[in-house]
This record gives sequence, structure tokens and C-alpha cells, in this order.
Amino acid sequence: MLKKELSIFTFADLLELFPNRHIDKTKVNKIREIGPQTDFIQVAGTLVSYEMVGSGRGKRLVAQLRDSSGMLELAWFQGINWVIKGLHVGSDYLVFGKTGFFNGKPQIVHPEIEVFVPANADGKNFLEPVYPSTEKLKARSLNGRQIGKLTFALLSQIKPHDIVENIPQYLLDKLKLMNRYDAYCNIHFPTSTELYEQAMKRLKFEELFIAQVRLNLVRLQRHKVSRGVVFEKVGEYFNTLYSKYLPFELTGVQKRVIKEIRTDTGRGHQMNRLLQGDVGSGKTIVALLSMLLAADNGYQSCLMAPTEILAQQHFTGLSELLKEMPVEIALLTGSTKTKERKRILQGLIDDTIHMVVGTHAVIEDVVQFKSLGLVIVDEQHRFGVAQRAKLWEKAVVPPHVLVMTATPIPRTLAMTAYGDLDYSVMDELPPGRQPITTVHRYETARGKVMDFVRSEIDKGRQAYFIYPLIEESEKMSYEDLMQGYEQVKSFFPEPKWRISMVHGRQPAEQKETNMQRFVSGDTQIMVSTTVIEVGVNVPNASVMVIESSEKFGLSQLHQLRGRVGRGKEKSFCILLTAASASKDARERIKILCATNDGFVIAEKDLELRGPGDIEGTRQSGALNFKIAIIVNDKDILEVARNEAEKLVDEDVELSLAKNLPLKSFLHSQKSRNGWGKIS
Repeated sequence: MLKKELSIFTFADLLELFPNRHIDKTKVNKIREIGPQTDFIQVAGTLVSYEMVGSGRGKRLVAQLRDSSGMLELAWFQGINWVIKGLHVGSDYLVFGKTGFFNGKPQIVHPEIEVFVPANADGKNFLEPVYPSTEKLKARSLNGRQIGKLTFALLSQIKPHDIVENIPQYLLDKLKLMNRYDAYCNIHFPTSTELYEQAMKRLKFEELFIAQVRLNLVRLQRHKVSRGVVFEKVGEYFNTLYSKYLPFELTGVQKRVIKEIRTDTGRGHQMNRLLQGDVGSGKTIVALLSMLLAADNGYQSCLMAPTEILAQQHFTGLSELLKEMPVEIALLTGSTKTKERKRILQGLIDDTIHMVVGTHAVIEDVVQFKSLGLVIVDEQHRFGVAQRAKLWEKAVVPPHVLVMTATPIPRTLAMTAYGDLDYSVMDELPPGRQPITTVHRYETARGKVMDFVRSEIDKGRQAYFIYPLIEESEKMSYEDLMQGYEQVKSFFPEPKWRISMVHGRQPAEQKETNMQRFVSGDTQIMVSTTVIEVGVNVPNASVMVIESSEKFGLSQLHQLRGRVGRGKEKSFCILLTAASASKDARERIKILCATNDGFVIAEKDLELRGPGDIEGTRQSGALNFKIAIIVNDKDILEVARNEAEKLVDEDVELSLAKNLPLKSFLHSQKSRNGWGKIS
């Protein structure tokens, strides 16, 4: 049952089932202290009564707990049969949980509850661990307290030498960290808060340090063994565009990134670089100069985009910059006509085409290159690993890889999720770009919002109206969008105003046509779901209204906002919400109104949602930490990363005597069996 419910197969797994928290029985609050600002609280009192209330799905168990200061309601909607077995009117209980109010009275829903045992008579802290459990385990009398007894019995039988040290001793001394055995003892059963905090610090560092060592080893190993084509020179193509045809002076950060790419591609090892830059930071120019660097050295390039419209926009933008140069660039998508497709396929084989921009169409087996040297993948999280790998196979020597993303990835996340890639950040906007003014308005102000949008359109600008897409209820989303469309039409009647509508139910051809009408200026208003989140570039669009913005995540709102502010005119983003928007939603909207910095927003998003929810991060073991929380443990992560880099740079084989415990541990983890199975 432990295996199935909590993935505990070995004694090591049991030791690494860390407590959710510890109950300090010396710290008990009074019920009267519960107020609107109270979050979690621990109280002790006498159970006065309990009863079943309601029926069917609304059925719940409600109990009343009283202490000397007042009464607290406790409620359970699940696991009622198990809970009721442990309730005895007149007995004293210790209760912990998140507080709320129901009918004006304080309440805790699904509290942690146990028979109250007063603190030790000698007055020392009595820290009792609280472990995660499940309804099925509780039904078998394996609740958190029983798991604690198992863990206590295990720790009573093992000795320090049974838990092998995995961090070099010099690092433990330098950072004043507890040894591993003591850390396990004090994370479960601390005799003081200070020892518990030391154990937490040690085990968090261990987890982050081991992860960073692995990532550094992967990266250095790749540099050591991976062959790559050599771009020896910066030649005529690169220099001509740079000196004659660039429409603006490169920013300092663009120059720095290009220098990093030149260094990477000249080493003889395959480049694997992640380039992240906020919307409008100028990644496309960097991509083009990298492709010209490849052409100068006799190699072809491929830029792969996730959607046809984004591929078309890249192609149009690059073609405009290259129009005075003898460089052949082609566009290959699912819509490419047969005759043009044949011409492109032949041109790639005989090397008359230097660059190809495309969608998934470029990875088809029929597409072959004479000398593919550089692959650029835009918004890489929208492609599967197998899809990307198909491009690598189109060259004898693996091509250099530049992965671009406009989804700002917090530095803490990048260090763990992308630590095996070389990493460039573009955090400077090109000259001429103005920050977008973002405001929050409630639904009741719709009339004024529409008047403002009309005033912008009267100036010759264009506007977006964006509606949420609720994946679980496509039908409901479609109905919301259609209602929204009719509402926008009522404020902007045809023929004076023209409106495009785009949503996921439309055939691809119709969607493309409607988008292109907006791109070309044939329509002044685009009503859409989030399908336009990535890849629509309309410099003339100066205002975006995001409907029901409380239903969007922070990073998604920022990505959507990035569709305006792409021209030289002042742009605006209006976040409409219902008056009943939750506290969390209002917090997201407040952050978005306060800053245009995608990296600040990404960090805040990480804090609010946690790493598992951030779109575009790798769903890899790098983030599956048992005790470290990268949002809260940035300082420990920074130290772990620095120490891991130093160690691997000095001893990539981990062959020095001082690093042998670490090498042995990493080797044991490859086929980890722990210390025998739990019978």
C-alpha cells in the first residue's frame, strides 16, 4: 500500500518522505484571534458536537470546537467515514488548518485534527512531525502519525555510517553544513527549531547541488565530445547587412549575444544555446545575423516556427532585410504550392537556397539539405523532442542549435530546467519602442473602455479583443466568444467598422484569412481567443482589451499584451474583470499594471503558481525536488550552482580523492536500490 500510494519502495524512500510541517505543541492560538487576515492557525479546544448536514454532493460533516475564547466550526466534505471514527464529544483536540468565514463565523475546512496532548512538562519545544497520507492509507490505519512511528523506528535502528555522505567534506566545512545522518534525524524529529532549520538547509543544498553537478557534467561532457561544424570567419554576407542594411543600431545586448554565438560556432563543438528575450527585444535580427554567419562559411540554415502565420511573418521580415543582398531565402509550410515546393526542395539539395523558414513541414523526410549548419527553433516548447531531433539528422555533422523563446523564464528556473544549455538573455528593448500602458477596469466601466477604443481606431489604429479559452469546456468558450463578438459589433456596427474573428474551431484556411485581413489593415478589430498569443505582428495595433482577465495566468497575460506596442505609437492594454475577481487574480493584475518587465513578471508568476505550472519549462527531473522549493530557496540555489560549477570545472571526471564520495553517490543513483526493500 505504501508503494502504491506514496511510492515508498525502500527504507531510503521512507526517510525521504519529509514531514509537511511540525506541530509545536507549545504554540496554540485562541479562537478569538482568528480574523479576516488570518491564514493558517493552530488551536486547541473541546469538541462540543458534530453532525451530518445536507445530502447528495452537498453532504458534509460539521463539528463545533470550543475553547475559553470562543467557538470554531470544522467541516469535512470528503473522507467523512474515516474522520467520524476519531471524533468524541467532550474530548480535547488540537486543530490546524486554513481559516475562513462561513455565515460570518470562523471555520476551517478539512482541518488536521488529533487528540490534544499538552507540551512537555519541562517546557522544551515538542516538535511532532506531520506526514502526508492518503484516504486509502488512513482507512488502513496508516495515517501521518503511524508513518511517523515507522520513520522513528527506522532512525532508531540505523547508525551514521548507514547513511553515506554524498557532499565532499571540504564543502560541508566551508558552508558549515550538518552531516547527512544528523540532517535526516533532525528533519524528522528535531529537538529544537534551530536544529530543524540546519537540517532543512543541509538537505535543500544537497538536492540543489546534486542537480547542478549533474547539469554541469552533461554540459561539459557535451562540449567535450560533440562534434560541430566550424564557422571560421565573419564574411561578406554578415558584414554587408551589418554595415549597410540594418534599419537601426544594435543594442548592447544584441551585440553581446551575437558575440557568444560567434564564439560557440567557431569551437568545433555543436552549439546548444537558449536565447530568451521578451516580446520585441530583437531576437529576429540575432537569428538573421547567425544565419548569415552560417552562409559566410558555406552552410545552410533553417528557422522552424510553431505556426504558419509566425513562419510567414519571419519570412516576410527577413526577406525585407535581405532584399538588396544576393541571399536566397525560402518559405516552406503546409500551404506551399506543389510547384514552389519542388523548387525549394531542389534548391536545398543543390545549395542554391541559403536559408529556409518553415513550420513542421521542414522536418519531413523529403526535405534534404546539402550542407545544413544551423537550426533555429522559435518557441521550442511547442515542438516535441522527436520533432526537433529530425532536423539534426539532416546533416552528417550535427548542426548548431539556437533555441529562441519569448516566454521569459525566471533565472531560478533557467538554472534548474535549462542548466545543461548555454544560456543568453536579452533584457533590453530596441530604440523607439515605448512601454505599454496597462490599466485594470471592472466590467461596469465597459462603456468608457469602448469609447477609448473607438478614439484609438479614429486615429487610424487597430484593436484586439481577447477572450479566455477554457480547455475543459470548449463549447462554453465558443459561446462566450460568440456573445463577445456580438457585443463588440453592437459598439462597432458595420459597415463603418470591420471586424475579424479567430478561434480554434475555425478551419485553418479561414483562420489564416481572418488573421491576414487584420494584419493587412482590412479590418480594424480582431476578436479572438488566445490563439493569437504568439506570432501576430501588427505594428498598427495600439490597444488590446482582455476580457475576463482574472481567468488568465500572469505570464499568459504578459504574452498577450506583447501583441501591441510593436510600432512607434503609444499602446495600451486594458484588463477587464468582474467585480467578484478573487484576491489572487487581483494580485496578478496589479503586478501586470506595475511592470512591463517580462523577467520580473516571470519571477512573480513562479512565486504565485510554482514551477510545475509555468508553460515552456521542461517537464524533467530537474524540477522534481522533494524538499527544495526554487521559488523560496534562491539563495541556496545560487550557492549550490556556484559550488557545482567550480567543482566540475576543476574535476570533470570527479576523480580527485575529495570528490570520490560524490562520484560514488551519483553512480549509485543511476540504479538506485536504496538499502533493501520494505517488506
